[in-house]
Amino acid sequence: MFDRRLQALRTLENLIPPLRGCAPVPDSIYNNRMPEDSSLTTKRQLLEHSLASSGRILVAYSGGVDSAYLAWAAHQVLGENMLAVIADSASLARTQLADAVAFANEEKIPLEVIATSELDRSEYARNDGQRCFHCKDELFSVMEDLRAARGFDSIVYGVNLDDQGDFRPGQAAARQHHIATPLLAAGLTKQDIRDLAREAGLRIWNKPASACLSSRIEYGRPVTRETLSVVEQGEDALRALGFLQCRVRHHGEIVRIEIAREELSRALNPVMATEFTRIFKALGFKFVTLDLEGFRSGSMNTLLSIDQLHKRAV
Repeated sequence: MFDRRLQALRTLENLIPPLRGCAPVPDSIYNNRMPEDSSLTTKRQLLEHSLASSGRILVAYSGGVDSAYLAWAAHQVLGENMLAVIADSASLARTQLADAVAFANEEKIPLEVIATSELDRSEYARNDGQRCFHCKDELFSVMEDLRAARGFDSIVYGVNLDDQGDFRPGQAAARQHHIATPLLAAGLTKQDIRDLAREAGLRIWNKPASACLSSRIEYGRPVTRETLSVVEQGEDALRALGFLQCRVRHHGEIVRIEIAREELSRALNPVMATEFTRIFKALGFKFVTLDLEGFRSGSMNTLLSIDQLHKRAV
């Protein structure tokens, strides 16, 4: 199958640069824009071509839709010349880790679980606006050591076109470590990736988005294992109540519960309010609140000033 894919994709070989090696990735790659009329098929072919040209690669894998599809696509093209790598970190919920491992096993994607120590970094634990930079810097440092030790050519991760319009300090770390971005280079949006995953019959195509647990803690409040555990227990409890898309936002004595708008009506009743109160007071919160705006990805970022949003990591 690998030979057939290469033959079919040879006509595309000059469209994008290969990802082989660890040469610096130009900043322009991170702002790539495909023509608006580019078809999903063309984008998929561009992705496959870039992967076929990349040599032996490590895929930064979290189990989310983007990284899961990238790992699956890399395995389809490269076979055993790829390895998905997932960090077993305190900021990754146990349910998310278990599901990520299960998906890799189902699709027979080579996977290795590594340990990262971002919580031991004071610049990460202090939880300012650059927390994500330090998280990715830790991840890619560990992956680079693994790449060099195992003889892989490069590292890739699942950033996409839509991620360019959000506050994501982790992308600066990726640039510093010369991490390749094949989904972005192919012009794929989040919806494109879900559509391709559904087309491929992958069960994760409609998996709810889920950032790391640290993103639930208000900026300036230190990230600790205890706080992460409280957030994780709270979200597990919400899912046990049947809520599919939810967040537990930790504001010290106050918990701010976000529920997806399409599910919000079920949360807005006295019986559910009593249940929320029982769950979260048992976890140590003094005040339990339900956010009437519903779930918003990255809502903690609204608390950052313009200066903090533009500040570089130090």
